[in-house]
Amino acid sequence: MCPVRRIHETLVLTARQTSLATIRVLPARLSLTRTRRPRAERSCQIPQLPSRKIGVLQSFQVIVQKFSYKWTIHNFSFCKEELGEVLKSSPFSGDQTGDKKWCLRVNPKGLDEESKDYLSLYLLLLSNKSEVRAKFKFSILNSKGEETKAMESQRAYKFVMGKDWGFKKFIRRDFLMEEANGLLQEDKLTLFCEVSVVQDSVNFSGQSSCTKIQVPECNLKTDLGELLKNSSMCDVIFEIDGFEIHAHKAILSARSEVFRSMFCPNSNFRENQTNTAVPIKDLERDVFQEMLQFIYTGETEKLSHMADDLLAAADKYQLDRLKVMCEEALASNLTVENVASILIIADMHNAAQLKKIALHFCSSNSNTVPTTEGWKQMVSQNPSLLSDAYESLADSKKKDQSSELTPDTPPRKRIKSAQS
Repeated sequence: MCPVRRIHETLVLTARQTSLATIRVLPARLSLTRTRRPRAERSCQIPQLPSRKIGVLQSFQVIVQKFSYKWTIHNFSFCKEELGEVLKSSPFSGDQTGDKKWCLRVNPKGLDEESKDYLSLYLLLLSNKSEVRAKFKFSILNSKGEETKAMESQRAYKFVMGKDWGFKKFIRRDFLMEEANGLLQEDKLTLFCEVSVVQDSVNFSGQSSCTKIQVPECNLKTDLGELLKNSSMCDVIFEIDGFEIHAHKAILSARSEVFRSMFCPNSNFRENQTNTAVPIKDLERDVFQEMLQFIYTGETEKLSHMADDLLAAADKYQLDRLKVMCEEALASNLTVENVASILIIADMHNAAQLKKIALHFCSSNSNTVPTTEGWKQMVSQNPSLLSDAYESLADSKKKDQSSELTPDTPPRKRIKSAQS
């Protein structure tokens, strides 16, 4: 497995304010002249005015919202993605409402056979109810933060949800990887994207020339989060370390099969439960609260430093998507020092994808991982994992040998996210 990539994104919102592009429209001058027609035809006509020239001046303003986004990919030269495989940035938005969410999509080794020697780069619209017209500009930032190798769309393209536009041949890989060109300083690829979204057009008096019904954004996630915070209409209480946490059986049962079995009318839990509060003894209070936050909103804010504990909670309460999110977070932060402990966690909580990636990481760093304290503790406490590690190392060597004989190797599998 390749060394861990860390991906940093920066969204610049305040650097550019919404701009107004003024278009002045001057229709062609019209000349009304009197023409002679047959008597029968002229008798029913409105009398003609004397000849004169008419000029009309009208002004329109096109509202354009501009914003930019920076995406840094660390250890880029170690990317193992094969032809057609994709890296995606985190979602970003150009305004405070966040009604239009975008992301960047990169094919490190090209989109198809035609572009296999290039890096492909696209702008993707993730969410919006209606069509969006936007221009975009891609560039690479060098070590001084200067834009290089810029490519810009020649017109405003129409984006719909799930539709992307970009450049299949953004930059040649050999030029990008060449150290003398200075585009991968410290093996970091920094992509910079500028987006100009056409918002609307208004006439000179300030009235909209395109009146639309604005459908409010769905606030279900926010509303359910507030319901959890305010403990409104709760019907179950959990007790952890002397603290009470209020929740709602219906929401918990809808999201977790474990809670559904716990609260069903004929469950053994209800028969044996005599106290009003449900005791939780195997999870820390902050971990349980963060798990509830995910159950209510589908999101968690503390995943980066709580992934191992949340993985245990997700495994126990059968929260498949949260479990995969934890696996991805832990896999993205593998190091020589922590891979043994993460391997133990993955094996303990049946995290098959994380375990496979951790074993592959051990195989790729077989000279250094066995010298760490974590590895020695794993060998003494979980000797079965040692045989798994040796088996993975043997498989890795076989694949390396076969790849030398066969030029086309199947693409590496990526972690698949479960549905919320």
